[in-house]
Formats: sequence, C-alpha cells, structure tokens
Amino acid sequence: MNRYERWNKLLEMLANTGQLDIDETARQLGVSGATVRRDFDELATQQLLTRTRGGATAHSVSYDLPMRYKVARHAPEKQRIGAAAAMLVPAGATVGLNGGTTATEVARALATRADLNEEQRGPAVTVVTNALNIANELIVRPHIGVVVTGGAAHPQSYELIGSIAGAMLEGIALDVAILGVDAVDDRHGASAHNDGEATINRAMAARADRVIVVADGSKLGRRALSRVCPIGDIDTLVTDSSAPEHLVARITEAGVRVITA
Repeated sequence: MNRYERWNKLLEMLANTGQLDIDETARQLGVSGATVRRDFDELATQQLLTRTRGGATAHSVSYDLPMRYKVARHAPEKQRIGAAAAMLVPAGATVGLNGGTTATEVARALATRADLNEEQRGPAVTVVTNALNIANELIVRPHIGVVVTGGAAHPQSYELIGSIAGAMLEGIALDVAILGVDAVDDRHGASAHNDGEATINRAMAARADRVIVVADGSKLGRRALSRVCPIGDIDTLVTDSSAPEHLVARITEAGVRVITA
C-alpha cells in the first residue's frame, strides 16, 4: 500500500469513527506506528484532520478525497485506458476533456504521443478542458493548444463548473469529447455523482461530433445521480480487462464500440 492509498484509507476510517489512535491504526493497516504518525502529520498540515496526542480526530472538511490522492486507485488500468483513448484522437483535432483521474491519464498520453510531438507549425491538437490540473500539465507542451473554460473551481476534482463554464462551451465546436465518468450503464448511459460536473460534461458531449467515455471496469453496470448522456450518444467506451464480460456485451448491444485496454 503506497502513501496515497494509506491516506485515502485513513480518511475513510476517520470519517467512519471520528477519531483514530496511532497504535490501533498501525495494526489495522499493517504498518509501523512511525509511518502512521508521519501520515497524520502530513494530513494535518493539509488541514484534512486534526492531530491529537497519540492520534487524530476528524477535521471539519469534506472527506471526498481530492483527486490527486485518488489517482492510485486502479492506476495501471487507468493508464492503459488513457493511452488507448489518446490514440483515437486524430492529429489536428479539437478535443474536449473533462476532469478526473482517468481523463488526466488521457491528457498525459496525448502529451507524450510520439507522432504528435514532432516539430510543426501550430498545435498538433487543441484541448478544451474545464480541469485546472489538466490545463496545468498541458500548458508546457508547445505542440498542444490549451483552452480553459473558466468557471467556479470544485476543490475535489479541480474541475471548473457553473454558468460561466457552460456559457463558454456554447461557442465551442469539438471534434471529439473524451469524458471520464463515475458510472456507465446500458440503460441509463453515462453519469456522474456531482450535478455541476455532469452539467458541464453534458455540454461537452453536446458540442462534440464524437463522444468517447473512459471508465475502468469498476464503473460499469452502475448509475450515479446525474446523467451525462444517454447510452445512444456514446460512440466509444474505453475500459479495461476487469470489466465484466456480460456488462461489456450489453453495452455493445446498445450500439457502443467497446475497446478493452
């Protein structure tokens, strides 16, 4: 278990119990007390918990862990998904890209795609994104044009949401939208837990000629609160080998091309 996975587990435990003891927590996680003490100190520095003598108590923050800590979940699968999705983008395309860990891997794969990283005039692709972390990573890549939507920042996903982001997207034409989502179901379509994020994702899908959804196998067969788009609007789903075969079959039967990375 790496430190991000430990931090995620610690905050989940803290959300359930309200307080943690160093020795008992170390025993549950199978690590040393010194490791837990360092983890508590780091999380306290980031104001995600309050340190006490011999442990920690819950802080007055949301325990929806920020995206940079969630990246360790299904990381190899998401990297493969990101690489496969990035290969679907033709040179010269304008790509809509939302936030989240899987979409971030798509951005990284685009940034390092050898055939796009050749000397040329103008950007090889243009990425329109509402994700601050993705814009931050791509802005240093001279072969990628970056357009940021604007809007109010969501602290867990680093996505810009709200009316400003929506209004900006109304004037944009996208060749392809690549959307990371929280759930994909053959009847409900693609959906997200946060309604504000879903609204912007929906706008990206509506402005795109082609919609690619990226989701690891754990998200298939699930539904979240807010629909991003119906299953019929999805052209391609890129997932990984952990996706249950019967769910892949049902999504394929609904007319979606499924790529397993």
